[in-house]
Amino acid sequence: MKLKDNVQLWLNGALNDPIVKILSKNSQLTKTQLETLLIDILAENMAGKQLNYDEKAKLRLTKAKLSRGSFNRTLRQSKENVIKSIYTVLLLGYLGVFESTTLDPYLEIANKLKEYMEAHKDLPNNLEGVEEHLKVIELIRDELETSLKRLSSPSEDSL
Repeated sequence: MKLKDNVQLWLNGALNDPIVKILSKNSQLTKTQLETLLIDILAENMAGKQLNYDEKAKLRLTKAKLSRGSFNRTLRQSKENVIKSIYTVLLLGYLGVFESTTLDPYLEIANKLKEYMEAHKDLPNNLEGVEEHLKVIELIRDELETSLKRLSSPSEDSL
């Protein structure tokens, strides 16, 4: 399978993951910016070599021919949004907002996300164990989806 096919298969899987959809919908990144950032960060690992921006631009999911300049512009925008998000977290931490109990539901979600990621890493060796493991992952994912949807709905109680 060609690099482009591998990268696009992985991107489609990642971008269509229900948890990624909820998180990205409520993030500072557009879908295109997230896709571009993922290509920039991960494509070279998949290729096993350094890629130039023309090669990276060709890995995007769009059918239209994408210029290096357009890829770089979207990449710059995505990095700026990530940096702004980090500064927001730092600002809130500095001002003591994280010590507020109103953030507890978000911290619980962060812990559930960590649990979900850990569950994905530790696959058992036998078939029965794998089936049980997949059930646990599905339960965690469902719980995460429900919690994320609830937290992402605007309300008077939220931040």
